[in-house]
This record gives sequence, C-alpha cells and structure tokens, in this order.
Amino acid sequence: MTSPPVELPLSQAARSAAALRSSNIDASISSIVANYSNVWSPSSWQSKPMKQNVTYDNQKAVEKALQKLESLPPLVTPSEIVKLRNSLKEVALGKAFLLQGGDCAELFDYCSDGPIDSKIKLLLQMSLVLIWGGNIPVVRIARMAGQFAKPRSSMTEVVDGKEIPSFRGDNINGFDPADRTPNPERLVTAYFHSAATLNYVRAQLASGFADLHRPFEWTLNHVQNDQTKQLYQKIVDSITETIRFMTTIGADRAHSLGTVDLYTSHEGLHLEYEQSLTRSLKDPVDGKNKWFNTSAHFIWIGDRTRQLDGSHVEYFRGIENPIGIKVGPTMKNDELVALLDIVNPSKEIGKVTLITRYGKDKIHDLLPGHIKGIQGSGHVVIWQCDPMHGNTHSSTIGVKTRQFSSIMAELSAAHAIHKEHGTHLGGVHLELTGDAVTECVGGSECLTDEDLSLNYTTYCDPRLNNKQALEAAFLIAGWYRERS
Repeated sequence: MTSPPVELPLSQAARSAAALRSSNIDASISSIVANYSNVWSPSSWQSKPMKQNVTYDNQKAVEKALQKLESLPPLVTPSEIVKLRNSLKEVALGKAFLLQGGDCAELFDYCSDGPIDSKIKLLLQMSLVLIWGGNIPVVRIARMAGQFAKPRSSMTEVVDGKEIPSFRGDNINGFDPADRTPNPERLVTAYFHSAATLNYVRAQLASGFADLHRPFEWTLNHVQNDQTKQLYQKIVDSITETIRFMTTIGADRAHSLGTVDLYTSHEGLHLEYEQSLTRSLKDPVDGKNKWFNTSAHFIWIGDRTRQLDGSHVEYFRGIENPIGIKVGPTMKNDELVALLDIVNPSKEIGKVTLITRYGKDKIHDLLPGHIKGIQGSGHVVIWQCDPMHGNTHSSTIGVKTRQFSSIMAELSAAHAIHKEHGTHLGGVHLELTGDAVTECVGGSECLTDEDLSLNYTTYCDPRLNNKQALEAAFLIAGWYRERS
C-alpha cells in the first residue's frame, strides 16, 4: 500500500536524545532516538527490523487479502477514537479508572451472542463495583473484536513427536495441528468477525443491555469464606440501594444511565493487517486529515515487539489512536523514557498507557525505577497493571495456570508502590472470560490444580473466570474505598 508521508513533530525527541547524551545514559539509546526520521507513513515500518513476523508461502494471496482489507470500511471512527483519547486523559490525571479485559486469544468461534453477552455483562458488573469503590468514572476497554494474533516465545512446537508451527492466533493459523500453515485469507476473515462482534456489541448497548434499570444478578454462592461473602454482599447491597434510591428520586433518567461506552482493543502485532486498516481521515476536533488505525479504538505494543529501532515502534509512532506499551522485567529505565519520546514526542497527556507486567516477585524491584524515570521525563502516562503475564506457571497436571493470590498480590503491590511514589494506579488489564472456566487456581471457589481439567478451554494463556474476575473487582474497590 502506497501512502503519502506525513511530517511528525520529532524536535522533542531530538532534544531528549541530546539530554540522554549529556547525562551519560546509554549512547546507543540516544542515537536511536536522534536518528528517527520526521517522515512517517503507514508503510514506513517495513524499513525497520521486525520481530514476530509472519512468513506466508503464497505472496500473491497475501497481496490479494491486503487489497481486500484496504477496500473495506473502517471498523471504528475517528470520533470514537478521539472520545476515548479524551477519556484516557482523565485517567492519566487521576479523574477516572481504566478497566481493560477479555480473552487472551480471541477465537473466531467466540463471535456468537452467548460469549459476547457474558463478557459484556462481566465488564459492566466489574465497572459498577469499581465505580462504587473509587467514586470515579470507569473507562471500559474490551480485549474483543480483534484480539486474534498472539506473540509466541517459540515459532515452533513439538506435537506427537513432530515439529510444527506454533498456534499464533486465528488470523494467522489454526489451532488444529493440520492447520498450522499461515493463511493470509484469515486476515480478511478476522476483519469480518471483528465487524460482526463490534456490530453486536453496539446493538446490545444501544438496546439497553447496560441499563441500570435492569438489575444485575449478583451470585455469591461460590464464595467459601463467610467473612468474605459478607464483605462482598455488603458491597452488592450498597450498590443496589444506591440504584434504588436514584430510581426513587428520578435521578436515574439520564441517558448516561441507560447505556455506556465500551471500546475495543487488541495487540497491534500483525502490522500488514494494521497498515491495511490505517486510514487518512478527518479529525473531528481540528478538521485536519490524520492517520487513524481503524481496526480498534486502542492497540498496544507487546513486550516482545517494543524494540526502539523496530518495526512496531515505527508504526505506532504515527497513528492518532491512544496506545499501550507492555512493560516487562527487561525494560530499562532510560529505554522506557526513550520509547515514550519516540511514540509521543508532543507529550500528550494520556496518549500512552504503560501496562506493567513484572510478576509478584519482581514488581517491588522494578516498578519504582520505572516510575522515577517517567517522573523526570515530562510525560504524563496512565499506569496500568497487568498482573497476569508475570505470574504464569506450570501446574502439577502439566498445563499453564495462574494463582489468583499471586495476581492480587501484584495488583496490591502496584497500588501501594504508586501511592508511595506520589503516582496512582490508573487501571487494570486482565485476561478474563465471562464463562465458568477452570484455568486459574484459587479465589473464592478455592480451585486447585486438580480442578483445572474440569473446564480448561483456553487456546493460549489461562484466564480468570467470571467469578474470579468479579472478585478481583471487589478487592480493588475495597482498596479505593479505604483510601476515601
């Protein structure tokens, strides 16, 4: 796809590079920042080295699929993207909380009313609990309608004694060992499944699915500990009583109580797909044509693809969407600042969400340094905790799992560390499902390794089930309630 280049404001990045050199910080990092061109196009990433790239056997089929994607209408609009960007600015300033959650690897088969409804309902319930706890608005972003590509630590795996390509998500290949060859037609299929999912979500919300007049079914029978059950029931009773009071006095008639904003997101891993859905469209604020990624409202760079001189960073620096960056244990403090200077040289507040994912045993050593680095940079970011990826381990029955207590330990530590350093935990990023799966152990259901085989259905990483996810919301709400 050929696209006219656009000039980006990199003067700030150049000044930052000079500052890095003068402070004797890694010369290679400052050199990378200084050498970034101020010319960008949706295809300029192709000149950079790429991680997690996909190799296809039939290049003509790839070109045909990408041409089809380029001809299809946007999945989201600039107005929606700008609205989310404004909401995330409020999160960065501590005036709202960001709840982001959904499947680890979304499957085409999840494009059905039942799975979609269960995820929407769970996110709405969680957000209602968080609003009660924090007494602030909640911005809801679903890992939905596009989370079809997954990075892998190894491009191959051994199945039945034979080495085959790893499953990399439904828009690349199939989970069935006989369907592991990357197929470019899946990119077009991914678009239509995203469109169908997004269309259904919009229709449900417009039809009153999120209307507070329709009370949620709060089921707490799974809670084994009586004291915990009483605590959660107290929260539920408080929320229910508040809604009842608003109904009585007529304060629940506002349009905002009949529907909510629910935005979509995915990891921007497959750059050919992202490029094909990047369009030059009019910004509703200033009327100028700008480059918007129309595959989702919000996309993020993974911890495996955030190289300063890599293709993903090159692509992400040119789009108008708010973006996320996964921050893992290998991220250096000065590297993080340089990365922000590249993707957000104008230092727009809330443009970047830093999604920290260290693990409960490493967060105390790593998060304070990253906070201090950002505090001296002039960037105002959203600090969001992903307590899932750093706490994965192999169970006694040989499958990947996560301990609920470890997940909550990292979340609790993030909350405390930010408070200690004068920043705030602005959001949480969870892999979850609305279904009653048994993939993570612990929680109020007291699931153990032996229970994992009951309903272990993930095709990638283990997810919180509906009860565990809601319990996480209860615990987070409790922290913020105590703060006030």
